[in-house]
Amino acid sequence: MTTGTPDDHPAVALARELAPRFADRAGAHDERGRFPEADFADLREAGLLGLMVPARLGGHGATFAQYAAVARELARGAGSTALIFNMHASVTGALAQTPDHLIRALGAPESSFAARDKALAAAADGALYAVAMSERGGGSRLSRTTTAYRRTEGGYRITGAKAFVSGAGHADAYLVTARDGENEDPQVSHFLVPAGEGLRVEETWNSLGMRATGSHDLHLDTEVPAEALLGGIEGLALVLAEAMPQWLVASYSAVYAGVARAAVDAAADHVRSRGLDGLASVRARLGRAEAAVAAAELVVAEAAARIDANPGEDDTNRWVWRAKLIAGDTAFQVASSLLEAAGTSASRRGHPLERLYRDARCGALQPATSDVCADWLGAAALGADPDHGTGTPRW
Repeated sequence: MTTGTPDDHPAVALARELAPRFADRAGAHDERGRFPEADFADLREAGLLGLMVPARLGGHGATFAQYAAVARELARGAGSTALIFNMHASVTGALAQTPDHLIRALGAPESSFAARDKALAAAADGALYAVAMSERGGGSRLSRTTTAYRRTEGGYRITGAKAFVSGAGHADAYLVTARDGENEDPQVSHFLVPAGEGLRVEETWNSLGMRATGSHDLHLDTEVPAEALLGGIEGLALVLAEAMPQWLVASYSAVYAGVARAAVDAAADHVRSRGLDGLASVRARLGRAEAAVAAAELVVAEAAARIDANPGEDDTNRWVWRAKLIAGDTAFQVASSLLEAAGTSASRRGHPLERLYRDARCGALQPATSDVCADWLGAAALGADPDHGTGTPRW
């Protein structure tokens, strides 16, 4: 791990080098709504799938702040690619950065650490992980999970269906949330389920934005070994979501801050090419957008720094929710204003700013949505318990 600012990490330079390639392909990937295979070939070759993997296992050993810097640069090239990468980093980052002493205190067997290291080492070698958490009708709320597991002689049988699985059909394994189907008061657990027999992708993804994420439905009827249960403990999903929400909330903020910055870049290019830079009204729109993006970047950086310094603390978690709210809202507000400033020609399908407008619109909709983030922060400001004191379960 390097010292200095997050931007000093060599992985950030790699991401910055790859971003123009991703930008060149982004339009075609968006038009077809297909997984960006060439981008992930580049990410594998650069070793960035091992970004969050400790150096002892062959990875970069990045901090959360260094992840955020990498994700921001990748998103300036292609939002969809950065969003799929975020899902992979959410799995590897949570595995690598959940403290051993915390897992042991929750009752994890020692065998679970070997299983964790095996999964992390595979990522450093180029394995891609996806997140299969959301479900139709329940979204990403863990309390609404219907996918179920039952114990078998060799491990667990998992059955159910997931929606919005970014990278579905291209991942080597999926982080699956499932509830105990044999318990009257079931707990939700995490499983790392290998791709293959018993998993079926249904191609349902045809979205407004982030089209190249290929976030199709995933159907499961498969048996996994005991080591697939992350942490070796049942019922950890909700505990970790509430205690350390950064990988379910704040990690997205870096992506949408990058998309917002890309919109400023694209608008500036368009304005210069059309000779609109002589109009004060256009310059003012661009100036407000640049300032708003810079402010969002600072909020994301502050949240990331606090996550690295004091993960799970109440004040840190407030910054986690602030970052997602501000990045998601800023991305869309900036892209909308800049598209209006750029004029009708920039709204044609295939124009970079038109694509970025659609991608940016997804920021406030991505779980946790802007309304959910704002409600969490409002409850905290009122002195209530934002996770449990609002009537409806947050997760």
